[in-house]
Amino acid sequence: MIDRLLANKAAALLAKFPILTINGPRQSGKTTFCRLLCPDYVYLNMELLENRQFAEQDPHGFLETYKGGVILDEVQAVPNLFSYLQYYTDLRNQPGEYILSGSQNFLLLEQITQSLAGRVAIFTLLPFAVSEIRGTTYDVGNWSTYLWQGSYPRLYQQGLSPADFYPSYLTTYAERDVRQVVNIQSVGQFQAFLISCASRIGQLVNFAQLGLELGLDAKTVAKWVSILETSFIAYRLQPYFRNYNKRIVKSPKLYFYDTGLACSLLGIRSADQLQTHFLRGALFENLMINELMKNKLNAGQKPQFYFWRDSTGHEIDLLSDEGMIHRAVEIKSGQTIQPSFFDGLRFYADLPHTTETVETYLIYGGDQAQQRTQAQVMTWQTLELFP
Repeated sequence: MIDRLLANKAAALLAKFPILTINGPRQSGKTTFCRLLCPDYVYLNMELLENRQFAEQDPHGFLETYKGGVILDEVQAVPNLFSYLQYYTDLRNQPGEYILSGSQNFLLLEQITQSLAGRVAIFTLLPFAVSEIRGTTYDVGNWSTYLWQGSYPRLYQQGLSPADFYPSYLTTYAERDVRQVVNIQSVGQFQAFLISCASRIGQLVNFAQLGLELGLDAKTVAKWVSILETSFIAYRLQPYFRNYNKRIVKSPKLYFYDTGLACSLLGIRSADQLQTHFLRGALFENLMINELMKNKLNAGQKPQFYFWRDSTGHEIDLLSDEGMIHRAVEIKSGQTIQPSFFDGLRFYADLPHTTETVETYLIYGGDQAQQRTQAQVMTWQTLELFP
């Protein structure tokens, strides 16, 4: 069993809020996490018909029967229950009474915003972070294998190969979850869309261009990208353009929450293939941003992550906005540090910023952390040291 870093923060807030919510992708380990966090709680999967019917037909009776320590898994299956949860948790005023878990963010957070604001501590549990796996019996030892294999718990705990896991995961996702939200008549077309998105990792999102390639209009592409985001398949990294002139790029970039899933879509069948693959650098960049994101989420923080690019090609791969501090990060898959790795960081640090302090970092594919004049050099193994 791998210890999840989110456990400490979640346990602390469980004692302060009546409701704790664990959000995240399917198969990210949410159910296991909740049951280990509170092993004495009653566990109910709300996708089971009998549980769902009880909650839908008699919500008062349901919440009178199940109270004082209950895990409601896949609770988005009963959206009408949220307003009743508001009433009963206000009435009983008991910290940690309910833990809610859900994998369809687009439904779950909408209901929480409407009914449970101020009563719920919300966390996102993504698949394993490298820092959670490293040093355990599941440690694979190098970033290329982590990248190719991905980070879903079943891959490690059940010894599944990516070739067996991801096709089934995608079929379930496309045929079940997506169709609950939007009418996609052609599963094959949606899978082609997923492959096209994977081939654009780290690139600016252009709905019209992507639609032209797939025979879809730009509005449909925009809707499908939103579905990928809200179901934890992919996300858009927004550009940072405050305090800058009109020459700054304002289109987002596209990344996947799990690089193993992206590799499966791209037909990468082994970690060795990454050595010469044309998306090696973009996939490494995706992996590093994911790991920094997991570090924030596992500490109960919301990542304030962006990228920065101007019209002349100067770029910062990741910009962490910490208020008065901007942490500018360059990400390179090479194992040998080159002087050119620091070019973008130097340019950004020399810009006339207003009141922000700029800290510069280089994350690379080698194994020697260093302190350079131009930046603090970090390796994929030391990302937990990123502030």
